[in-house]
Amino acid sequence: MKLAEVAEKLGCRLEGPPELQIRGVAGIEHAEAGQITFLANRRYFPLLKTTRASAVLVEEGITLDREAALPALAALRSGNPYLAFAQAIELFHQSLGYAPGIHPTAIIAKSARIGEGAHLGPYCYIDEDVEIGRHAVLHSFVTIYRGAQIGNDFFAHAHAVVREYCRIGDRVILQNGVIIGGDGFGFAHQDDGTWYKMRQSGPAVLEDDVEVQANSCVDRATIGETRIGRGTKLDDLVLVGHASAIGANTLLCGQVGLAGSTKVGDSCVFAGQSASSGHLSVGDGTVVYGQSGLPGDLPPRSKVGGSPAVDGRLWMKITAALHRLPELQKRVRELEAEIERRKA
Repeated sequence: MKLAEVAEKLGCRLEGPPELQIRGVAGIEHAEAGQITFLANRRYFPLLKTTRASAVLVEEGITLDREAALPALAALRSGNPYLAFAQAIELFHQSLGYAPGIHPTAIIAKSARIGEGAHLGPYCYIDEDVEIGRHAVLHSFVTIYRGAQIGNDFFAHAHAVVREYCRIGDRVILQNGVIIGGDGFGFAHQDDGTWYKMRQSGPAVLEDDVEVQANSCVDRATIGETRIGRGTKLDDLVLVGHASAIGANTLLCGQVGLAGSTKVGDSCVFAGQSASSGHLSVGDGTVVYGQSGLPGDLPPRSKVGGSPAVDGRLWMKITAALHRLPELQKRVRELEAEIERRKA
């Protein structure tokens, strides 16, 4: 594909030879001649000196110093280079297609209703009263429990599970090993010291355009429902506890854990290994830094870090001070010794 054609498809302004042939995309450190890369983080700017890419996606405001960058490096100007790079990948790497049809090993209950164009792979199981919309793809060993309702363009990778009476919107993607609607962690303590299992009666609900990545779990509710808002993305090994409610376009990164009845607003980010106590509320636009633990509610647009979490700026100061702790401890001991000498 010619560079000019790539620029047109991506809506970028081209600085470079329009006839240059492009055959693929790659990261800035590994790109070869004939490939496009991107620069979205200024810390990688020095790599422009050594990249072998033929073109780079870059913001409008960044000037390519031709003495620093390779002279032959073309520029594709974009307001969002990372998004443009994501779209460029689709130009050269088409997703796999799955022809409509039902594998002979798949088991489908008579009362199940499946829309046109569905692909059901080997050993899938569809229980009674299930409804699945048009153009669904169930890869292999996918299990849909009784009464689940699923929208159009559903894609479930191998070993994904949707439990009984859960509701899933359109264009939802479940990666390998995802469990939607597994029992929440609910047990009542009995007088004899044993635990009485509470029936988890409420479904998990995933709205449109949600993606849940590998081996993550969205638990069903004891009563009511667990809800994941439209466009929200859950990374690998994420746990959303029972009766939680996550807003729209929120990101829960790897190994995030939300205890039961957590309420998270729209457009929030929980970085890797962060977690929340149960029964708390997090306002819209909040950012929780990695490995942070939330002990209480947060207002909208908070930025917090640490465990227990504190204001993000304070957390950065605390973290910086920790590096000086041995020095400060030594200084305190010296001052204490000096005070003792003066007393004597």
